[in-house]
Amino acid sequence: MSKLSRRAAIVGVAESELGKVGDKNPLQLQALAARDALREAGIEKSEVEAIFSAGPYAYLQTMTIAEYIGITPKYSDSTSLGGSSFEAHVEHAVAGIYAGLFDVALITYGSNQRSKRVRPGSSIAVNPFEAPYGMPFPVGAYALAAQRHMELYGTTSEQLAEVAVAARKWANLNPKAFAKGELTVDDVLKSPLISSPLHALDCCLLTDGGGAIVIVSERKARECRTKPVWVLGTGETHTHLNISEMPDLTITGAKDSGERAFAMAGLRPDEIDVVQLYDSFTITVILQLEDLGFCEKGEGGAFVESQRIAPGGAFPLNTSGGGLSYCHPGLFGIFLLIEAVRQLRNECGERQVPDARTALCNGMGGVLSSSCTVILGRD
Repeated sequence: MSKLSRRAAIVGVAESELGKVGDKNPLQLQALAARDALREAGIEKSEVEAIFSAGPYAYLQTMTIAEYIGITPKYSDSTSLGGSSFEAHVEHAVAGIYAGLFDVALITYGSNQRSKRVRPGSSIAVNPFEAPYGMPFPVGAYALAAQRHMELYGTTSEQLAEVAVAARKWANLNPKAFAKGELTVDDVLKSPLISSPLHALDCCLLTDGGGAIVIVSERKARECRTKPVWVLGTGETHTHLNISEMPDLTITGAKDSGERAFAMAGLRPDEIDVVQLYDSFTITVILQLEDLGFCEKGEGGAFVESQRIAPGGAFPLNTSGGGLSYCHPGLFGIFLLIEAVRQLRNECGERQVPDARTALCNGMGGVLSSSCTVILGRD
């Protein structure tokens, strides 16, 4: 176990309103989530020493949100790795706390992409090496990965659909989930083909929403209202920016970030009780399951068959409903952490995983470009 393990704890988590929140901008959504996360922990705004944030919705992100909330930090980190940014922020916060730079850190994110009908990356410069060939961004990149996985390992569209169906079953147990109702494998396969082999229901939601996390030192954690959820292990990497530069379309950076997180935590994959994986698309989940060591490479499709990852299945995954059915305000990684903390605090009602003591979150950013892993545990 690394000397950084259990040096910091998450003591507050919160979401803002989710779904379509047309009367609030991203700063308001972040501020409301931050207020609730701090209140939950019993920490005053004036005690926040470090601010972490990411996203394309503000100029100079951490300066903007700190000014809006009314915080003058002594440490600021706007690392932006796409959807995995917030798992990276947890790792950076642990390092800063261990170094003695601060005791209380706040991580925030907010987006009103559904209300404004814009998506992250929609205004980026055209990639001259991919765009001329007509690849839709970002779904086309994930479709390439899915098609390659199918070619090499025999993965089927039905297996991909199992991921979406399981997510919907979890969402039906979550009062805050955006998409609810019955969903079958056949429904997924009959939904419009967006970029072969991915159908509309293989793709994440488009919603508004904000989230916040409060992470503190071991000393400060003992003073908070909530039971601490300890950061046991972390790891991060990015392997490419553009999908044409991905070293292998079927191997993500989760292989490396996961190995480092498990080593730091002193745990194995079979010792994790609940798993939260970035589900931008159904193929993203299958790739991460393999790369994080929950199954062998090429076995991800078979691993999720027969609703193994659904409520009542042997492998609880994305218990909030994930980005496929719960919410997806552009960058989903912060919501993986929020759900994991609530599971470890036994706060999830009908969707609670019994006696969950350890949780793994893996964020992915870009087009399978970045991967950041966080392993959490309770006392």
